[in-house]
Amino acid sequence: MKVYGDIRSGNCYKIKLIMSLLDIEHEWIHINILKGDNLNDDFKAKNPSGKIPVLELDDGRYLSESNAIINYLACGSAYYPSEPFLHSEVLQWQFFEQYSHEPYIAVARFIAKYLGMPEERREEFLSKQEGGHKALSIMEQQLSNGDYFVNNQLTTADIALFAYTHVADEGGFDLTQYPAIKRWIKRIESQPNYIAMS
Repeated sequence: MKVYGDIRSGNCYKIKLIMSLLDIEHEWIHINILKGDNLNDDFKAKNPSGKIPVLELDDGRYLSESNAIINYLACGSAYYPSEPFLHSEVLQWQFFEQYSHEPYIAVARFIAKYLGMPEERREEFLSKQEGGHKALSIMEQQLSNGDYFVNNQLTTADIALFAYTHVADEGGFDLTQYPAIKRWIKRIESQPNYIAMS
């Protein structure tokens, strides 16, 4: 298997983390989005949207969208329950991550960390704070009642949310006010085969 991505991206880090937890051998091919590596014809043949990450299977097929990739990789393992309701709960939290979490926390982090907080995007950065804290508050409430998001076990729902949450401070979000989230982060970081975002 090959993965095309940037390990500093939370969406790409999800792939690296689940592959490490499951001990899946793969080749990592770095894609620099700031230099436009994702916009050339060769990359767009793999994913027409030009977005990272992309998983290339050994048979030549490609899969994009980070949560689809981690679910594919975790299929058949305890990280991706097959029981219909639990399976749907995983998807529920992954949709939450994509629509209510990432657009705020990931974008704020991108502006601050990747772009170095250019003045012309400062207002946009500040506008992301309220939505990000709303998402973190919902997560805090859920994690106050259990160790993980689904069935009190580590699943790809946690992997999806962990990626950008554990570096949320890089987007201006102070996690000290979310003690349950901080305990959850430590729980995931203590997993066998855990790999840090480099």
